[in-house]
Amino acid sequence: MIAVKDSVHDHIEIDGIGADLIDTPALQRLRRINQMGTVTYVYPSANHTRFEHSLGVYHIASQAVEKLDINGRTAETIRAAALLHDVGHGPYSHNTEAVIHRHTGRYHDEVLDLLETGAIASIFEEHGIEPTAVAELIRGDGRYGQLISGELDVDRMDYLVRDAHHTGVPYGTIDHERFVRELRYVDGELVLAPGNVQTAESLLLARALMNRAVYNHPTARISRAMLARAAERLIETGAIDGAGLRRMDDHDLLVTLRSTPATQHTADRLDSRSLFKRAVWAELDDAPDELLEGEFDDRAALETEIAEAAGVDPAAVILDVPPSPSMAESTSRVVVNGEIRPLSSQSALVRALLTAQRDRWRFGVYTPEESTIAVGRATERVLGLDIDHLVTDDHWGRPATLSEFTEEVDS
Repeated sequence: MIAVKDSVHDHIEIDGIGADLIDTPALQRLRRINQMGTVTYVYPSANHTRFEHSLGVYHIASQAVEKLDINGRTAETIRAAALLHDVGHGPYSHNTEAVIHRHTGRYHDEVLDLLETGAIASIFEEHGIEPTAVAELIRGDGRYGQLISGELDVDRMDYLVRDAHHTGVPYGTIDHERFVRELRYVDGELVLAPGNVQTAESLLLARALMNRAVYNHPTARISRAMLARAAERLIETGAIDGAGLRRMDDHDLLVTLRSTPATQHTADRLDSRSLFKRAVWAELDDAPDELLEGEFDDRAALETEIAEAAGVDPAAVILDVPPSPSMAESTSRVVVNGEIRPLSSQSALVRALLTAQRDRWRFGVYTPEESTIAVGRATERVLGLDIDHLVTDDHWGRPATLSEFTEEVDS
């Protein structure tokens, strides 16, 4: 057995298949991948890694299988999936996931190819564990996949608490021990036992507040968009391919960005935190359908058109369009009056949070500081936006709308 001192869970005991897996190259690679990507540009202490998060998920999963009375090979398979659930992440975690998916067809939870060969495959064979079974759990498939990747999964029970701890914000605090204690399987569904509507609400509220204050902080979004565009440019220039990007760690990607002429300027900006600024920061109702429904190539074409209209280099314009507002946790299942019901049907708080999420949705157009006025005006013309609703970067007292930009320039 291995005992690890953890900043969140105190001591984590790892034994069985977990102890054998812990020093495999695929898992040790996660020491070099930051858990929160570019959020460190906002919260400097958020330097924890996917490795320690994986240990935390293993710890909570071990508690869950004991509470749910899951034993034998099934329990070992769940523990292995919990420990390995993030081995498919590329550098800077979710920051490069969309790029990797476009060029490989794989998301971070599609990991069968990483489990069928090498040290992990050998350990699975020794323990009588099927790689396909572990991969299915990581993907969230089947009865026990809900425990690894679902609305009440052990993954978010760790990352919310861990991310709040390392950023220093109070929003992600949840009672994960109560969550584990109240988990039940009813008719094959993972649910919270009766009397736990408020428990489920606490998870939803924690996630909503962390999204707003941490994960989708404007500075984190800008730096994330810059990093993703630079990674895309590496592939376009042939410096790397999608498969190569998928297996890089954070250090590999930074070195490649710095050493490739097409991305060196972005690397310099990221190194010095000389980030792009918001030329446009607009609400959902102001976003044209072509922007919301467009694919990557469509948005890239719009970036080029905006850049030409503004008279700037195409690389100086980034469109950042988040997914449509949604809240997966609202479908969490709770037992009420003997029936399994979705949380959204039982909680006015859920409905309020869904409305708030829609109200807070913004798409951004980012550019170097000296180009914000020109790019903002060009965006208005190209996308046909209403200038009275274009909220721009006002962190340093700059105008809040393009109308005010115009008044300032004209004066």
